[in-house]
Amino acid sequence: MNNDAQTLDCLIIGAGPAGLIAAIYLARFRRAIKIVDAGYSRASLIPLSHNYPGFPDGIGGDALLARLRTQVARYDVDIIAGMVTRIDRRDDGFFIGRYGTGGVESVAARTVLLATGVIDIEPELPHLTDAIKQGYIRHCPICDGYEVIDRKVALIGYGKSLVKEALFIHHYTRDLTLFGLGRDMELSDADHRVLREKNIRIIEEPIAEVCIEGGRIAALRGASSKSHHFDTLYSALGTSVRSDLARDLGADCDECGDLLVDSRRLQTSVPGLYAAGDVVNGLNQISVAAGHAAIAATAIHHELSRILQS
Repeated sequence: MNNDAQTLDCLIIGAGPAGLIAAIYLARFRRAIKIVDAGYSRASLIPLSHNYPGFPDGIGGDALLARLRTQVARYDVDIIAGMVTRIDRRDDGFFIGRYGTGGVESVAARTVLLATGVIDIEPELPHLTDAIKQGYIRHCPICDGYEVIDRKVALIGYGKSLVKEALFIHHYTRDLTLFGLGRDMELSDADHRVLREKNIRIIEEPIAEVCIEGGRIAALRGASSKSHHFDTLYSALGTSVRSDLARDLGADCDECGDLLVDSRRLQTSVPGLYAAGDVVNGLNQISVAAGHAAIAATAIHHELSRILQS
């Protein structure tokens, strides 16, 4: 095992937009940092984003990540491919991050920035990943609702989140159908009344398959095999927050698992442990992640200055 040969100012966990932007700031603050990244950034699934500032023609998630990695490389920052399996806190206040198969590698750091993000809860449908990368299945109408104005849209999900998402999308298009994937949609009488008033259709039979035909979505119903055609399919099944490492250290979270942080510094309830991006309670947007990264990195720099001068 590596016996903490290198002591870092900050260990950054995750190389999505938040982690990479924080690395740029901290490198320019002349801090010793390292990024450990497990891959699978949610941003990589974005086919083309039109609401990230500075790209009037849009930019794909992979292209944005590549640009950020190129910028990080200018400062000789190590990006290690691997999964951080555990973070411990030593008596002297240093964090020990363990990564690699079985946690066989370790690194010591004065501070840690979690930029681990979230994972979308996906429906169990064939051809799902290809449909997402081609922009036929979407997850964020805040990001791309503008692109479905007056289009024919399907929305899958259940419960209050489904109704909330449906009303949000209804702002862009009146041609909206809800699918329940064959399970109880958990809609109250009041929910049904609101949906009827908006002329939002409901189909509770399961979707058997998602097909792309002629640049459109075809969602095939189960027993009847009747085909319903849409331009776009939104998923409102929620997300799984990658906050386990922080929770194991005792960091405070909300009921969904999002980390609760000091908004002025982006520090969690654990001193020295910071967070940025979708893992933080709030609006899951790349531009928000960029702001988080700048705030957290600057706070970390000031905290390190205070520690090293004391």
